[in-house]
Amino acid sequence: MWATLGIVSAAILIFMAEAPSLLKNKAKRELWVFSVLLVIGVGLSITRGLNVSIPNPLDVLIIVYKPLSDLLTSLLNS
Repeated sequence: MWATLGIVSAAILIFMAEAPSLLKNKAKRELWVFSVLLVIGVGLSITRGLNVSIPNPLDVLIIVYKPLSDLLTSLLNS
């Protein structure tokens, strides 16, 4: 619980420090991207703080490309 509170507090401070300059420069897209990346980072940090297992993105690539790799290996070995 304290880790979550600390992460959210840090995210609020970061947003309050960065958002005014982006708004002043009329950088709406940059503010949007910054906000999305901040939310993703906060979400991942909270899950790590709660000791939740986060899957590795490479596992998805392995699942997708393993059949292709097996097919190419069998074709090249025969």
